[in-house]
Amino acid sequence: MNGKSEIILAGVDEVGRGPLAGPVVAAVVILNPKKTIAGLTDSKKLTPKKREALSLIIRESALAYAIGRAEVHEIDQINILQATLLAMHRAVSQLALHPDEVWVDGIHAPNIPFKVKTIIKGDETVPEISAASIIAKVARDNEMIELDQEYPGYGLAKHKGYGTADHIAAIKKLGRSAIHRQSFSITGVSV
Repeated sequence: MNGKSEIILAGVDEVGRGPLAGPVVAAVVILNPKKTIAGLTDSKKLTPKKREALSLIIRESALAYAIGRAEVHEIDQINILQATLLAMHRAVSQLALHPDEVWVDGIHAPNIPFKVKTIIKGDETVPEISAASIIAKVARDNEMIELDQEYPGYGLAKHKGYGTADHIAAIKKLGRSAIHRQSFSITGVSV
């Protein structure tokens, strides 16, 4: 047995650091070593249809998973990096199974009571982090599609809150909504 399969490894990733609207969402996944999932990679490299399919498989076959989030008002209060770490902390805190190690995509890690390792591009190389990236992306994208109904005119279902030209034009026309990050600078838009 190799070292990796002997420990309970949790992978963590987030989505939603860059958008102008909506929460930042983090997920943590402990995969079942007896159930290999083909096609795991960085969620951004997958089509929405493939992400949805993989998210369902991950949720059904993982030993444990959880989702954490930080809301727009928290992002505005503590900044996006701290909000991201808070979302990660919330996700890990909800795990039903305690991991031996938590591997986090990127260079920043939440303050959690487990051995932590950060891995640049971990969402491309570590299946547990890839799985977390997929679950987080699907959860946040689905939420943004729902918020499009509540906040029409911004095109949230299409761009998921990211700063596209259409989204910036909508903000210039309609102003910022309750789900827009007030602390984020938007060129040509007064706060």
